[in-house]
Amino acid sequence: MKLLFCGDIVGSSGRAAVTERLPDLRRDLELDFVVANGENAAGGFGITASIADDLLDAGVDVITSGNHIWDQREVVTYLAREPRLLRPINYPPASTPGTGVGVYKSQIGHSVVVVNVMGRLFMDPLDDPFIAIDAALDGHELGAGVDAIVVDVHAETTSEKQAIGHFLDGRASLVVGTHTHTPTADTRVLSGGTAYQTDAGMCGDYDSVIGSDKGMWVQKFRSKMPVGRITPSKGTGTLCGVVVETDPATGLAKKAEPIILGGGLAERRPS
Repeated sequence: MKLLFCGDIVGSSGRAAVTERLPDLRRDLELDFVVANGENAAGGFGITASIADDLLDAGVDVITSGNHIWDQREVVTYLAREPRLLRPINYPPASTPGTGVGVYKSQIGHSVVVVNVMGRLFMDPLDDPFIAIDAALDGHELGAGVDAIVVDVHAETTSEKQAIGHFLDGRASLVVGTHTHTPTADTRVLSGGTAYQTDAGMCGDYDSVIGSDKGMWVQKFRSKMPVGRITPSKGTGTLCGVVVETDPATGLAKKAEPIILGGGLAERRPS
């Protein structure tokens, strides 16, 4: 299989970077399955039903999220009826709508498990992500009815994301970090066969501070005073993510490469 994971989609620039390029990417790279983190897609704060529908219509198979999942009120009812939008699995299960794990079929019938989990360091004090991932993967084993497993680790620190990557090495096709909106240069296949990147980066305008108005962020940091609601930058968006090719027998990764298209960053395409 060939998988594409797109990093955090930020605002209209990020949405355009994904929706305008994805149909061609699916064809040119012969992609079987696409996952994208959409938690900042609605003006930098959450995701709406119409935006989620647009991403799904453009060719995204599953949308993951993170700490901004609840910023748009309508998402509560949307989560209940659309299993292709995930929220972090380690929210308290008894009272939280939606789910953080799903089993999906690719267009040619591959079985793909996607897990969305949130870290705890400098984040909301959610349930233990390691225990939550173990429970989510119970009964889902690569090469035994499951063709691929993708885990989005929405977390602040590189150490926590790397620890989860090694924890899942050999059990997942791809473990990839989101949330910091900056692509890391450590795309690789771990010793047990799991593709890994600490952060996929963002899909959005990089002439910014994490996708939002750079002037407002500079003012905020310099003054330590409220500056109002910080809005996404609206320049040309860059699509950032990682492409993974898996072994059809084991579901483990054979190759992992970053992808960076458009905007202000140096372009990188999978070989």
